[in-house]
Amino acid sequence: MSAAFEFGGRIPAGHPALPGHFPGHPLVPGVVQMNQVAKACERWQPGTRITGWPQVKFVSPLLPEEAFVVRLESTAPGRARFTLHVGERLVSNGQFTYSA
Repeated sequence: MSAAFEFGGRIPAGHPALPGHFPGHPLVPGVVQMNQVAKACERWQPGTRITGWPQVKFVSPLLPEEAFVVRLESTAPGRARFTLHVGERLVSNGQFTYSA
């Protein structure tokens, strides 16, 4: 894998996970955020899949329609770290393991 990669996105207000999370004040669930990290990983290195999440931290809420950036960085063979930001605001970060 290359040293670093960035992937941008936005979760639409009509996403099916939002109505129950939370009615009247929707937040993008952590599992949807991790799905975006997995999509970024697939674009970073096609054919790669995430095999584990040894560390994940949710720092601030991600709202529907907010533009975000996922940054991936290889830390060792089969290991990487990620950050998910909205502008300068950190939303989530952590580490994952992967295989081709």
